[in-house]
Amino acid sequence: MTTVTNGGRARIGVLISGSGTNMAALLYASRAADCPFEIAVVGSNRAEAPGLALAAGEGIDTFAIPHGGITRADHDAAVDERLRGAGCDYVALAGYMRILSADFVAGWAGRMVNIHPSLLPAYKGLDTHARAIAAGDSHGGCSVHLVTPELDDGPVLGQTRVAILPGDDAGSLATRVLIAEHQLYARCLAALVKADRARTGR
Repeated sequence: MTTVTNGGRARIGVLISGSGTNMAALLYASRAADCPFEIAVVGSNRAEAPGLALAAGEGIDTFAIPHGGITRADHDAAVDERLRGAGCDYVALAGYMRILSADFVAGWAGRMVNIHPSLLPAYKGLDTHARAIAAGDSHGGCSVHLVTPELDDGPVLGQTRVAILPGDDAGSLATRVLIAEHQLYARCLAALVKADRARTGR
């Protein structure tokens, strides 16, 4: 792991599987002069993921390691090698549709974050918006949390509530929650980096 010293920005590796809109939100947030992090590399398990082209177009290094025909452990080890080779201090999961091995998670303990489209601990897993609507909830939302071996179960770093409106379906609610995600993720990641620096003095 690269040690962040002398006020340098923390280096973030972002993992995606699709369009990468949350990755893009982190990237553009990182261009603010007072942002404590920068995007070092963007990786995916899908070579055709549109987010890779977006990142490359913005001058960010990218990699793709398809997961077909390889064990989970070997795939995660290859991803880990690329992240560490890029000098990453933290990993941000941004629509990365892979369950990670315990060894990979342990190697980034306290330094890997994820954004989930529900108000955790409610609605872990998939179909979060439909489940919230079906339950008659007044609000959906999103959560940023530290990643642990249990799915969507790490300590929550921040949440944003989004009202469920009359007539909402999963798609309309998802559209508004995504706006909230784009704002929440960068704030929580910046706060984590700053808190770690304050604690370690680096």
